[in-house]
Amino acid sequence: MRAFLLAAGAGTRMRPLTSNRPKPLLPVAGKPFLQHILERLRSSGIEAATILIGWRGRRLKEYFRHGDSLGLPLDYAEQEALEGTGAAVALAEGHVDSRFLCLNGDIIFHVKDLQEMIRRHGRGDSTVIAVAKTERPESFGSVHVKDERLVNIEEKPTKAASPWVNAGIYLLNDTIFDLIRKTPRSPRGEYEITDTLKLLLKKEDTLVHRLKGPWLDVGYPWDLLRANEVLLESLKGQVEGDVEEDAVLRGPVKVAKGATVRSGAYLEGPVYLDEGSDVGPNCYIRPSTYIGKGCRVGNACEVKNSIIMRKSHIPHQNYVGDSIVGVGCNFGSGTKVANQRLDGGTISVMVKGRRIDTGLRKLGAIMGDRVKTGINVSIDVGTIIGEDTSIGPGAEVRGNVAPGSRIY
Repeated sequence: MRAFLLAAGAGTRMRPLTSNRPKPLLPVAGKPFLQHILERLRSSGIEAATILIGWRGRRLKEYFRHGDSLGLPLDYAEQEALEGTGAAVALAEGHVDSRFLCLNGDIIFHVKDLQEMIRRHGRGDSTVIAVAKTERPESFGSVHVKDERLVNIEEKPTKAASPWVNAGIYLLNDTIFDLIRKTPRSPRGEYEITDTLKLLLKKEDTLVHRLKGPWLDVGYPWDLLRANEVLLESLKGQVEGDVEEDAVLRGPVKVAKGATVRSGAYLEGPVYLDEGSDVGPNCYIRPSTYIGKGCRVGNACEVKNSIIMRKSHIPHQNYVGDSIVGVGCNFGSGTKVANQRLDGGTISVMVKGRRIDTGLRKLGAIMGDRVKTGINVSIDVGTIIGEDTSIGPGAEVRGNVAPGSRIY
């Protein structure tokens, strides 16, 4: 069976992390996000995949090429105008067989769930939609199910009918393409696959497959931290680099080739140090942390539950918790990132002009590429800092900072 992955979006809700790269190439647990999905497809028995690309799609093609390194043959379709999920699925025509798997390119799922879905329904004729249970169904396409059948589906309703949501994984037949052509535009001017499924419900039954394992939809930057945490849970400890005497590795810690852990460093896994990274002496790296290629974490620093992208430096008396730091950033001595409100409440963030309650009690900074801070800078909880920003000594930063800002 062939899979069709929807990965054409510009990822605007993930800015500034996607200002310079397509969302599927964001690093998570040591690999681009999309690579984790492709590897899970291969492990689930998928024989080949077509990736739908759009914004900065050439970079995806250059990275994954024909899939030889993954052991999964790949080809590509391209979406020039982003007109909704229905229009995206329509581009699978000519690339897939009569029965195919279609899935969003920004979700995390368990291999066993997909294997069971394909085993139970892969040779059938019915359309099958995977559904997942979540505590915040109003943020997703809400589904109403009865037994093993889909009764109704709504795109992000004000009040969800049930805790079950559209998980973004479908088993489809090529008859779906005729239905997409009959689907009208939604009120927001797009062709929604949910509207196509409603048309399908009038003609035949649509089955649901309830996911049992972990499922995540990565729509916002903080979702990437949760994905990193989940993916690092299966990390196996391995030392290929250099670990000096009196350094402590506790739990699963991967020290990649060319990485260095200096004396007095304490690493509490799961932690992944990528190639050429250098940590210590006398620093504390806490669980669920990925430190990218060529990064530096120095003396008296603490990093917790964070993604530090390649060539970023956190070198002197710094604290970084529950944060994502872009490529080529540099922290001045004493720069601290707050990650919890004093009242212990959930943290809200402004995204595309809307205030979003993250539902998280701990969230630090989301930092774009090439941000530089001076000594003793304080960064408040939930702060989003655009790329190429410079923050002067002693400054206090909060809220949203535009790209290229100078703050003194």
